[in-house]
Amino acid sequence: MPKTLPLFEAKPLQKKVFVPPPKKRILVISGPTACGKTEISIALAQAIGGEVISADSCQVYRGMDIGTAKAAPEQRGLITHHLIDIRDIHDPFNVAEFAKLAKATIEEILQRENVPIVVGGSGFYIHALLYGAPMGPPSNPKVRKQIEKQLENLGSEALYERLQMIDPEYAATIGEKDRHKIVRALEIIALSEKKVSEFPKPESLNQQDYDFRCWFLYYPREILYERIETRCDEMLEAGFLDEVRSLLEKGLKNNTSAAQAIGYRQAIAFLESKQTEEDLTQFKAEFKRATRQFSKRQFTWFRKEPLFRWLDMNQYPKEGMKELILQDFEQGFP
Repeated sequence: MPKTLPLFEAKPLQKKVFVPPPKKRILVISGPTACGKTEISIALAQAIGGEVISADSCQVYRGMDIGTAKAAPEQRGLITHHLIDIRDIHDPFNVAEFAKLAKATIEEILQRENVPIVVGGSGFYIHALLYGAPMGPPSNPKVRKQIEKQLENLGSEALYERLQMIDPEYAATIGEKDRHKIVRALEIIALSEKKVSEFPKPESLNQQDYDFRCWFLYYPREILYERIETRCDEMLEAGFLDEVRSLLEKGLKNNTSAAQAIGYRQAIAFLESKQTEEDLTQFKAEFKRATRQFSKRQFTWFRKEPLFRWLDMNQYPKEGMKELILQDFEQGFP
């Protein structure tokens, strides 16, 4: 006689709760110019097996070395750096291309089981990575050149007034001295015959695949300004003017975005002057003033970025800052 299988009491099936896998954490280190982002990012990368992704609109260009404060070759020998020296000076590069390349680079680094560390002071570029690139048609060199010529002839204030008349909603989100955004907005309007404010907004951060751990490193203004003065003097001693001369021979002025970069615009004006002692003194003063003003804009931009924790570098030793950021990265402070 076959054995009777034991009876068992049927239990209702329990509904399985789907728990999504944890998002990969990515460090983002920003801060004003001359605050020491490069040094701290390399220390962090060495501690956690990181690779650095530059979030700088001009470090992509070969030859723009001193004026962009690129990591020195010996520093890049310690840690792998990405999106540095990937374009010749006459090649165009924009924020949409950066966002695409940066995301692809992040995926490559994660596949190697290393940690992506995004480093840079360009709030516009970092925002595009966090939330998605700005919407709108691709740039048209002919149209952009026409608008940039108008900018040089009429000034940014006049073009900003034009933008206010056409698209007051978008104009209210930028400043009258933000030359790049004014030109791009008018270019979008010319190409699409639509207002910039009519384009859909980029994806929200919640739809991203990553857990961005973002830090804004800074010094109190009086200390930062001293560091900026020293940084500018060191750049000049390192041969910054010779660098600009070389880039001019390679077509720097044909790249309006790079030619308008802080330091380069002032250097071009000096090199095109009679180069008297008075011209040199004026150039140095304008170089430093423009860099200070840029740092102010960086503070203003990142105050609007909710993901960033602010860290006063004057309050912590470098090792202490590194440990604080690593603790957040590893434990995920709320």
